[in-house]
Amino acid sequence: MPYLLAVSLFILAKSAGVFAPDPFNLSTIFFNASMKEKRAEQLLKEITDYYNLEADEFSRTRKEPWPEIEFLFDSLNLGEKVLDLGCGNGRFFRFFKKRKVDYFGTDASPKLVEIAKRENPGARFETADALNLPFPGNNFDKIYSIAVLHHIPSYGLRMKFLKEAERVLKPGGILVLTCWKLPFRKMVFLNLKSLLSKIFKREDMDKGDVFVPWRKKARRYYHIFSEKELGKIVKESRFTIEKSGIVKNEKRNRQNFYIVAKKQPSDYLPEGLRGEMGRTTSSILR
Repeated sequence: MPYLLAVSLFILAKSAGVFAPDPFNLSTIFFNASMKEKRAEQLLKEITDYYNLEADEFSRTRKEPWPEIEFLFDSLNLGEKVLDLGCGNGRFFRFFKKRKVDYFGTDASPKLVEIAKRENPGARFETADALNLPFPGNNFDKIYSIAVLHHIPSYGLRMKFLKEAERVLKPGGILVLTCWKLPFRKMVFLNLKSLLSKIFKREDMDKGDVFVPWRKKARRYYHIFSEKELGKIVKESRFTIEKSGIVKNEKRNRQNFYIVAKKQPSDYLPEGLRGEMGRTTSSILR
């Protein structure tokens, strides 16, 4: 019986477009092409409210940085101006401090920023909206955003997040970001739960959107990225991907996608536009 149930769930998940292209187009029936902006902003507020409400308990279980991603910090150079975008309780600050960079940490949760300041005296942390950063353009050498993008609802707001990061980076600056890679079984379960919620509760959600429970107290919005989708949206934000992959901890019970991407120089034009610009210039000169 458990085997038949598992097979049935797999078939349902596959037909809903969880793992592969949807042959019956069911995902377009059950999921909107694009989440409404008002709903996306509501979910974003819920995420911030959740982290404010659970800040102390969350921080007690999130004190140590993930050792398996420390290699991503090895390219930091002495004195570089670096933004920790979505710094949370500041648990990754030790990686930055070790490399003696000019550090700034921002997060949307005032409570988590308060904890970060308390745990890392002397470091600069402030509350800030990642979609509207309080920094001038071309300001940072590098930006790190660890396990943040998957909590941003809707394609539109995720693009806004990345474009704002691109704005405050110097030309040629580096963006390092990670997103969760859920275990297969958990991914299937959450996708099916989301699909059923969409069908019966008519929740305004995009394909790949789920809620991850926290100690049976609350739920967190989470977008399940594939490696391909993550790379695509980063490229669409005018970055060039220099390195990407999947990183796992020693127990192999935690996995993350990671991307290291470079901001294009200010005079960069995508390949498709170079020819058009050349033809336009030639016609003007003639």
